[in-house]
Amino acid sequence: MSLSVWYDLSLFLLLFALFVYVFATVAITDLRKVYLLFHFLMMLWPLCQFATGITHDRHLQLFYVTLSFVALSMLGSGWLLLTAFLTGNASKLGRKRLLLLSIPAVVAAVGVAMNPFNLFVKPLEGGYIHREYGPWFWVVIVILLSYFFASLSFLFRAFHSCRTILTIKKQVKITLWGIFVLATFALTDLLLNVVLREWLPIIPGLTSAGIFISALFFVFVIKRYNVLDIVSIAHEDVINTIPYGIMVVDENESIIEVNKALRLFVDVNVGDYFDMEKFLGSVRIAGSSRRFLEHYKHKNNILSQIEIIVEREPVSHFILQASPIVDSYRMQIGRILMFQDISQERYLVKELNRQNEILRERNHSLDSIRNELSMANQKLKEMALTDSLTNCYNRYYLTEQLTHEVKNNIQNRAPFSLILFDVDFFKAINDRYGHVIGDEVLYRTAQTVKQSLRSTDILIRYGGEEFIIYFPDTDRRLAEQLAEEVRLLVESTRILVGHENEPVSITLSMGALSVENFDIEHMPGNPEGYLMGLLAEADKALYQAKSNGRNRIEFAG
Repeated sequence: MSLSVWYDLSLFLLLFALFVYVFATVAITDLRKVYLLFHFLMMLWPLCQFATGITHDRHLQLFYVTLSFVALSMLGSGWLLLTAFLTGNASKLGRKRLLLLSIPAVVAAVGVAMNPFNLFVKPLEGGYIHREYGPWFWVVIVILLSYFFASLSFLFRAFHSCRTILTIKKQVKITLWGIFVLATFALTDLLLNVVLREWLPIIPGLTSAGIFISALFFVFVIKRYNVLDIVSIAHEDVINTIPYGIMVVDENESIIEVNKALRLFVDVNVGDYFDMEKFLGSVRIAGSSRRFLEHYKHKNNILSQIEIIVEREPVSHFILQASPIVDSYRMQIGRILMFQDISQERYLVKELNRQNEILRERNHSLDSIRNELSMANQKLKEMALTDSLTNCYNRYYLTEQLTHEVKNNIQNRAPFSLILFDVDFFKAINDRYGHVIGDEVLYRTAQTVKQSLRSTDILIRYGGEEFIIYFPDTDRRLAEQLAEEVRLLVESTRILVGHENEPVSITLSMGALSVENFDIEHMPGNPEGYLMGLLAEADKALYQAKSNGRNRIEFAG
């Protein structure tokens, strides 16, 4: 028995191992099913070559040869379908197009299976180990080449398109290598072992080797770029179902991603340059765009937004929000621009104001109801979990959520620590620079503190310049270490404010408290009151820190 037979078996086993690997490590999606079918068809070729070589039954040999070429015929359409998915063109393939694309492959496979008048293959030397191919073989080759060039068309268009994002271009490049390797091996096999077989010795296993190497390329693309990852696929679906227009630009203002809803606000494509100043000049702004453009041009790492009015019928209002994308060094590498249509809200507000005016004129007694509604709306705003200035949690979170955390810690006998701190001499900053700069200092201070916290720690704006840090699962020794890290980081941070040449140096005074002796602590009947008592103790320690010279940590008890 020829060694080439075992060579084909080895390649089949390696392809089968890749098949099991993809099956076991990738979530179930339609794209995954397409790839697994494609991979299965590739596996049949070396398997059938092996089976043909080990049997002496002429009919079995014909069966295996036929099965291998049927799989090869169908592989062409699977090849084209897979490249369409890899390049993001799958959405353009409806049922009718899929049917049309599969017809040539089906016709080729039927001709191979029927082999009328030996038009596809006939035996030599009494068997099909050595065989002669007929006209239908060349029909199959032409169909496969057609699928090959169609796949190349998909890949080259995606690779050279300015609208294709960089990640897809990378996976397309690797896929192109895989296709060229398979095509090179298959065409070499065709040339040496079919066209020139009368003059050259047979070199077995070329197509099998090409299939295995190209499968390695495909599996690398799938695992490296999460092509079949359900999370990545769901991410794109979720982005496209969001009713807000979303645009992602890089640091050079080139558009790298958009969603479908963006078309309702602005007509741009991936790869275009987005000129924010030019765009704002083409629409009417509610208020002034100067501050927004200053933050945008100077790449300040803060979220900013502006209301835009588009003068068309009907007039539309929307909020443009610019959020920075920063790397691990807090350097801005791009932005997310979100366009939120608030036309309906503006209309409702206008209509509500009109109705309120009518109601005011008709019956002054409704003023009390309107005042109650205003107070209710104010309470709802105050109940928001996040402080709008610093993006920290607020006091509502403190009373509603942190109370449960403290109660659970005591119940589970888990140590925890609280730190109450404020910015030293913050009033002097407000008096010298104004409240706008004071707000900026509070925001920068909060962001600096967040950098030194663990993922489980919680930062809360308690009020004014006072903040609370909650350290779960933290005893006094660890709390001292963590608090000192926060203090040193803030002390070393310099904040540029206004037009001053010298940056502002900020320090913190901290009052800390640790709960770790559960022989004394017991389950509080009033958790909220208990938490307030803890904060009162921490506040005493904070007062002591200020009395002892500020920029220090004092522990209660």
